[in-house]
Amino acid sequence: MADEGYSSTAWESTDNPDPNASQTPYYGLFQPNSPSLIHESATAPALSSLPVKPSSPPPRSSSDSLGRSSSSRWRDSVPVTIERKDTLSVIPSDAISLVETNFDENVLRVLCELDCGVPLLLDRIKQSMVSCREASVFFKKRAVLEDEYGKSLQKLARTTSEVYSMNDGKAGSFVGAWQSSMKIHDIMAENRIRFAQRLNEMSDELASLAKEVDKNRKQTKELASRYERALQESELNMEKSKNRLEVSSEELERVLLQKEGESLKDGGLQAKNQGGVAGKRALGKAVAKGGLLLKGKNPGNIQRQEDDIRTRVSNASDLYRKALTDTQAMRQEYFNFQLPRILRALKECADEIDLGTQYHLTRYAFLFESIVLSDGSTLVPVAPEDGIGLKSTIESIDNRADFKIYMQNYAYARGGTAPRGPRREGPAEEGFLPPLPTHGGGAYSVHTNAPVGSSQNSQIPDKGRPTFGVDLAEQMARDNVELPAILEKCCTAIEKHGLQSQGIYRISGMARKVASLKERLDKDIDSVNLDSEEWISDINNVTSVLKMWFRELPDPLLTSTLHQGFVEAAKIENDRLRHIRLHERVNDLPDPNYATLKYFLGHLHKIAEYEADNSMSIQNLAIVFGQTLFGQMIPGNGSFLGHGNGGMADAPFQNKAIETILDHYSDIFVDEAEVGA
Repeated sequence: MADEGYSSTAWESTDNPDPNASQTPYYGLFQPNSPSLIHESATAPALSSLPVKPSSPPPRSSSDSLGRSSSSRWRDSVPVTIERKDTLSVIPSDAISLVETNFDENVLRVLCELDCGVPLLLDRIKQSMVSCREASVFFKKRAVLEDEYGKSLQKLARTTSEVYSMNDGKAGSFVGAWQSSMKIHDIMAENRIRFAQRLNEMSDELASLAKEVDKNRKQTKELASRYERALQESELNMEKSKNRLEVSSEELERVLLQKEGESLKDGGLQAKNQGGVAGKRALGKAVAKGGLLLKGKNPGNIQRQEDDIRTRVSNASDLYRKALTDTQAMRQEYFNFQLPRILRALKECADEIDLGTQYHLTRYAFLFESIVLSDGSTLVPVAPEDGIGLKSTIESIDNRADFKIYMQNYAYARGGTAPRGPRREGPAEEGFLPPLPTHGGGAYSVHTNAPVGSSQNSQIPDKGRPTFGVDLAEQMARDNVELPAILEKCCTAIEKHGLQSQGIYRISGMARKVASLKERLDKDIDSVNLDSEEWISDINNVTSVLKMWFRELPDPLLTSTLHQGFVEAAKIENDRLRHIRLHERVNDLPDPNYATLKYFLGHLHKIAEYEADNSMSIQNLAIVFGQTLFGQMIPGNGSFLGHGNGGMADAPFQNKAIETILDHYSDIFVDEAEVGA
């Protein structure tokens, strides 16, 4: 609240807009001709910190009002300074709209008429502080619950997404729907965490509001107590002055009786006729005491004694009159100015905490409603650009198409293995029947025993430069190249069309398409255009062919000779030492293998940079290519590529080796000259 001075002009402008307001009497000390408190802000700066609106309540009636004089004694006796802070300053600026524009003067008038106005407001503020603190505690506890829920949901969504990308779960449309549903849960968790932050802010603001209001309440209570004590002391001082005047008057009466020589009886009758019962009692006491002084007193002494007593009576009368006037002025000022000002300050203090609490409760209701609506719009978006929602995402799973792709991949993967169970075909003399004729093959037709190449592939001339199953060094020397042509061709197409493809390298292509592409590349690699619609429509066919080329190398890319060295280096627990040992093994590779590994791992490093889109982290890529680059079992005969060094027991260490080399790709393969270039 802003500080205001208290001049008479501010109090003379009341809140009565009626044209006949001139007939309304001025209350208390604030009459046009009253000199009291005209310069209140200058003479009592200690009290100017309590605000006063330009209106005044009706005065408290006083039957002893005899005059209006300066209240300097009042102000000197109450040297109190209050620094009152605006407790609504802790509430955001948009709360100002909740504050009433006009102070309720009628309520203030009623409070001024009550004997219990001050304790009433003090108790009301105490109740409001209890309510404010309860709301603050509720917000704090609710914030803890929301924060715990949001962080738990966020952790669950992200962990589930990462774990599924490493597990052997369903592929196809199910992967996209599953990852999208986890993102929706992640968004909802973020909203809850932000909601918890807002609740914490509101809890702190309410606690600060209650603290400030409690401080202001105590200061105002102390000020009211000081005013009341000062008024009581003034009334006590007036009573003492009155008693001293009565004693001096009794002595004067006694001397006058002595001077006039009246009898005790006549003095008693005269006192009865002049002063009534009280005068009789006072005069009787004077005569009773003065009777003993009649003896031995001459007229001169009596005259001097009379003059001295008259002086004392005059002084006592002046002191009593001054004390009475000061007390009346103090009483008028207390009931007509100080008490209304204290009550106004307490009422505004109560309004501040009530409005502050109501504002934060309203803000809480708005935020709660907003978070619920936000969850609803996340689950069921209104605009198409906001997504399709959780239900539509789950409904987008195409189990039929996923199963078809799985059948094709499974049949292709098992095509070279020895059949298990009863044989389908055989010689007629052993009782086998001829195969049934097929008519156009359905959607689920899987030709496991069909020729690898189609009729179109059979028309491609074979240039006699095979690509698959040829030793890496012989292949590069034959073609006079620094890198295998198939590696450059496939990696370029994948980087152009598949960096953001979900599950790239982890999801296999269609068996028929993969076999067809392999045959074409094996017969004439230069005639194959991987940028055509036939191949970019499903880039997984290209990645499957590239993995097949690595698997069919006679000697694995990392060589059977260095296999054990790579595995032993991968077993080292210390990250730095493992990196150094694997770097040494990479440098031991033959030049063709080193060049091929450097180029291909650079390609995988670029794939990992798009992890947010394709869900293929370095760890996932290492799992896919661990056995592929180290060598794996040849289907059908139980032996291993690379002289039996690629056993399943070494699979975790093979994956760890690839992961470490990928993590430190720049340190191992990229030198300073290349970085500068």
